[in-house]
Amino acid sequence: MTIRKRSILKTSLWPAALTGSMALATLLVPTLQPAAQTKSPTLLMNLAKVDSPQVRIEDFHFTPATLTVPAGTTVTWTNNDGTLHTVTSATKVFTSDGLDEGGAFSYTFTSSGTYSYYCKLHPHMTGTIVVK
Repeated sequence: MTIRKRSILKTSLWPAALTGSMALATLLVPTLQPAAQTKSPTLLMNLAKVDSPQVRIEDFHFTPATLTVPAGTTVTWTNNDGTLHTVTSATKVFTSDGLDEGGAFSYTFTSSGTYSYYCKLHPHMTGTIVVK
């Protein structure tokens, strides 16, 4: 990534007070490296979640509405709506905080059974996890 300090600093459109800030900002811009050379903890966490079963929250629905998993499985719900949602079991076994868009909640199901859940903010949103 190349930063053209010369063009920013020599232009007459920038007030003198901003040019110093802009020069400082250019020093703070991280150098981009190929993905093969760097792995951020966030990237690693997101890659780990890909292996676990996913439930998407979209258009005021849980998708899939019913998910069957073996005992010991961690399920991750991800909010893809622009609206705040929760994931709360009907029997209060698990509950999430409010999930903003892009937010995620995970729960590990250790015992077999059928777990119904809903959104506390939108009770018409329901889903089921079947653990075998």
